[in-house]
Amino acid sequence: MAPAGKDSGFHREGNEWFYKAGLPSDIIVSVDGVNFHLHKFPLMAKCGKMARIYEESQSTHVKILTTVLEEFPGGPDTFLIVAKFCYSVKIELTPRNTTMVYCAADYLEMTEEYGEGNLLSKAESFFYKSILRNWKDCILALQSSEPVMHGAEKLQIISRSLNALSVMVCTDPSLFGWPMMMYGSLQSPGGSILWNGINTGARIQSSESDWWFDDISYLSIVLFERLIKTMEVRGLRPENLVGAIMYYARKYLPGLGRWHSGQSSIPRTVASFSLKPVAPDQRVVLESIEKLLPQKKGKSFCRFLLGLLRVALILGVDQTCKDSLEQRIGVQLELATLDSVLIPSYSDADTLYNTDCVQRIIHHFMSTESRIESFSPTSLDMETSPSSGPIRKVAKLIDSYIAEVASDVNLKPTKIRSLAEAIPGSARSLHDGLYRALDIYFKAHPWLPEKEKEELCNIIDFQKLSIDACAHASQNERLPLRIVLQVLFFEQMHLRTALAGCLHVLDAESAPAAPATVPVEMAGQIVQRDGWVTVVRENQVLKVDMERMRSRVGELEEEFSKIKQEMKKVSKSHSSLSSPRLVARKIGCKLLPRPSDAQRETLEITEPTPRASSVEKARSSNHSRHRKSFSLF
Repeated sequence: MAPAGKDSGFHREGNEWFYKAGLPSDIIVSVDGVNFHLHKFPLMAKCGKMARIYEESQSTHVKILTTVLEEFPGGPDTFLIVAKFCYSVKIELTPRNTTMVYCAADYLEMTEEYGEGNLLSKAESFFYKSILRNWKDCILALQSSEPVMHGAEKLQIISRSLNALSVMVCTDPSLFGWPMMMYGSLQSPGGSILWNGINTGARIQSSESDWWFDDISYLSIVLFERLIKTMEVRGLRPENLVGAIMYYARKYLPGLGRWHSGQSSIPRTVASFSLKPVAPDQRVVLESIEKLLPQKKGKSFCRFLLGLLRVALILGVDQTCKDSLEQRIGVQLELATLDSVLIPSYSDADTLYNTDCVQRIIHHFMSTESRIESFSPTSLDMETSPSSGPIRKVAKLIDSYIAEVASDVNLKPTKIRSLAEAIPGSARSLHDGLYRALDIYFKAHPWLPEKEKEELCNIIDFQKLSIDACAHASQNERLPLRIVLQVLFFEQMHLRTALAGCLHVLDAESAPAAPATVPVEMAGQIVQRDGWVTVVRENQVLKVDMERMRSRVGELEEEFSKIKQEMKKVSKSHSSLSSPRLVARKIGCKLLPRPSDAQRETLEITEPTPRASSVEKARSSNHSRHRKSFSLF
């Protein structure tokens, strides 16, 4: 807007504007408390609304007509431009005032019917020929249209500006028609590099598509939302739309930028705006941003959603927005990191972290996984299931999360249990992470009763503990005694299974190769499925072998005591010295016959009874095994 100097004929005195025409004013127009002392003929010649107001006032026969223009577009500043135009004073249309002047001319009905080249046609021509063809001017016009939204909608200023911006975003920016500074290099309209204003012919090799993010962030959330939807209809790539939404959210939601990595801190902008960014309501911004976000998956996007949820909990947005964010995060929980999942409690809760929110996110994840698994083929092993990868990652993430929050002294055992049981036990190939989390919890809660400790330990499958974890648990004084005994039992089973595997490998290496009748994968599944039954059977066999060995040792001890008694008797008898064969017969030993006695032995041997023969055989077998031991006596 041109300054109101002495040449324009208008001057201001407080809240009163006057025009120096040498004639007293006969009409006073009041706009937002500012009075304009004007003349009826210049206004009636250009403004249809003012002509109608003057005709309606003829019946009152007043010398000075006073009228109030309610809700005039642009206020007193815009009406001053209109008044100058009516007095044929030269005005300047700019991107900042065109929308206001356009709406004001429509409000006062300044059409061609009241003069050729009227203000309405001039503003319309400038808007279509200049504003809509320039990126910066189009954004400035949109910014200035926010106070006159209703009139701008009626004249299609907003919709046409949004369409023009979306077209320029989808087009090469070097074709917009102005030299511009992008990424530190001055470009010509053709896209080549300029050196001291001279076209070098070199093309800029840049595939950046986020040059417009900072420019559109100067718009209000209402216009920004409409622009994003317009670009989406025009077919702009979703990743670019998401990038623009994230940029806008980080600009107006403090603290959100640290939860989204991978973006440069240097804003890339084409236009140079002197207007300050809008100061919107942060709750409105967040709720609108959530509605604009597409159903997308990605590590950076998941981190952004978790940061958005933190801000939502701080601002206290409506429950619908929070539920939607939790559901979006639950769909891609396997991409989350531990630091982003640690959401503090911003309310008056006793706990340090908002575990209820994380538990709801896990619930959304599990409901999504169940829908996925319903369309996947059944499998004996979870590793062959399409959804086993994400669920195992989530199980590992939740175990680490429980270990982090376990040091909170106000955290209840029921909350630990509910978090651990939110993921099925089959999703964990090893329960080492869960054991570590419970150990940290027991260390931070030494006053916990043994019964509650045992109830928490029941969520651990001790068969899925590694050997190192079993060794640690067997010496852990914080665990209940019953749990330690159970750990020792399974540790023994692990060792026995490992030993059996080594022996099996040795037998397989020594045995000749046989044709394999069962595939290796199927054999592994059968062993995993029937492992418990096999261990039980081996345990029973070992018990039987131990009973047999115990009875055998008892028999040997009994035989040994008998031999000692016989030897004592022999030592007391004097006849034993002269007749060693007699001693041998008494103790049940059979000496080798001498050659001279062979015939005598054959005569003395009689046929033994069955019972005696069996006893003799047993004794001979027992004595033969311990012949070396007997020689010591």
